Amino acid sequence: MIKVVHYINQFYGGIGGEEKADYKPEVREAVVGPGMALKAALGADAEIVATVICGDSYFNENLEVATSEILEMVKKYNPDLFIAGPAFNAGRYGVACGSICKAVKENFNIPVVSGMYVENPGAEMFKKDLHIVETANAATGMRQAIPAMVKLALKLAKGEEIGSPAEEGYIVRGIRKNVFKDERGSKRAVNMLVAKLKGEEFTTEYAMPDFDRVEPNPAVLDIKNAKIALVTSGGIVPKGNPDRIEASSASKYGKYDIDGVEDLTKETYETAHGGYDPVYANEDADRVLPVDVLRELENEGVIGKLHRYFYTTVGNGTSVANAKKFASTFAKELVNDGVQAVILTST
Repeated sequence: MIKVVHYINQFYGGIGGEEKADYKPEVREAVVGPGMALKAALGADAEIVATVICGDSYFNENLEVATSEILEMVKKYNPDLFIAGPAFNAGRYGVACGSICKAVKENFNIPVVSGMYVENPGAEMFKKDLHIVETANAATGMRQAIPAMVKLALKLAKGEEIGSPAEEGYIVRGIRKNVFKDERGSKRAVNMLVAKLKGEEFTTEYAMPDFDRVEPNPAVLDIKNAKIALVTSGGIVPKGNPDRIEASSASKYGKYDIDGVEDLTKETYETAHGGYDPVYANEDADRVLPVDVLRELENEGVIGKLHRYFYTTVGNGTSVANAKKFASTFAKELVNDGVQAVILTST
């Protein structure tokens, strides 16, 4: 019998939602939440011997401590297989699943599997380290995700050969393998080209990355009379982070008034961003969001005016989908407010 430890977050553990995201790691010798579907799919081949539950914020904001605590919990059960999630498109959950899977694999040398939507930041961060089954973007895809995860997990646990992403359903890992074909590469390439020219279907043997094409805006013709706005993914917020923007995998952005503000002091502003040393940003938030310099340029007449609001979020692990959603919302406000140029800063 294959022994399985299952990892889930506070929501699927029945602890609570965002208000319980700081929940510390807990282990239960029971099947919890989506573990019920997992148990049914595993059948007689394996059993869930323990479930580890941890809040998304706690894990991501206490990465080393949380990882160490969970590894100790997992070690106690000496499992043959570790399954995390599925996380779907929940960013912090995905990062936590990927992080703990990688740690378990490296420390205990056992197979690990998770499940995520392809745009989950955890998928991009950890797809080379482990097998991540591609899921829908929401929990409505649970019925499809669990069987696919179990099928792959059992093959890994039994040491069976793993097929291609298309065959097994996991996210492309970017790992190339040498294989033998009946036809040489040049002939296969020509055949694909001919099929493409004819409008016929074909499958490339080496898919290229898909990058957005962003056309640059035209130059600002009259910078001395232009209204300039500041936007940052560096997480600069008023002291106390009033909108509780997450330190990682942000689900929101903030809009803050700096009318009359000449300088961002350590008494009034800080960074909410995780993943980098915040000391220098907290000492002087102008290092990330240069309000002081823009005020100088405004007073000297180099620019027309600094917009009274700045927009901020955290880039650490934030999904591309969320980032696009944020920008599409506040970009309309900036245009309506007569902003002619934006300075976008990061960490």
